[in-house]
Amino acid sequence: MAEEGQVLGVHTVDAWNEQLQKGIDNKKLIVVDFTASWCGPCKFIAPFLAELAKKIPTVTFLKVDVDELKSVATDWAVEAMPTFMFIKEGKIVDKVVGAKKDELQQTIAKHISSTSSA
Repeated sequence: MAEEGQVLGVHTVDAWNEQLQKGIDNKKLIVVDFTASWCGPCKFIAPFLAELAKKIPTVTFLKVDVDELKSVATDWAVEAMPTFMFIKEGKIVDKVVGAKKDELQQTIAKHISSTSSA
């Protein structure tokens, strides 16, 4: 498994379920980037997301390609790319649609501060 402070690519439904379960167990905030290889804004925001992952190792950052994991994208009602889902203990607590750096950063900050730190 990759170290802390990285965006983890999730390529199978099993891996997805494993990450969700891990998030439930360790009560960490999970930020999922639903992306697509053909999506320009997704490419634009990727380096920014990687920076955030380095800066905030207490948050789990996942990347899901909607073409690769269609069933996951469908289950989570993803309609536009990029969509960032904020998941806490298996539930969606927030969502940012589009490559909006400020909104993404603010939403992460909001949910980190509402989590009691271990």
